[in-house]
Amino acid sequence: MAENSSCCTSEESCHSGDTDVQVGAVTTTYRVSGMTCGHCEGAVSSEISEITGVSSVQAVAATGLVTVVSQAPLDDEAVRAAVDEAGYELVGQAA
Repeated sequence: MAENSSCCTSEESCHSGDTDVQVGAVTTTYRVSGMTCGHCEGAVSSEISEITGVSSVQAVAATGLVTVVSQAPLDDEAVRAAVDEAGYELVGQAA
């Protein structure tokens, strides 16, 4: 579990990341710009988790990578909108 950084204002856990692998699931890794702490990870994870079909999200501020497990491939614009809503920038899919 990530520790809260100075920008975190809540005592609740800011980190989300269920790493269970599901049969038939699609795993996609995205690059997100602007995440600096556990609060950032939580904000991005929370917004992406709201997309229909998403079963888990793991955001890592240190690398800028967000790994999403979903039931089917996700629409990149839906992911971009979720990341924008959280206040960050989707750079694209990681290679």
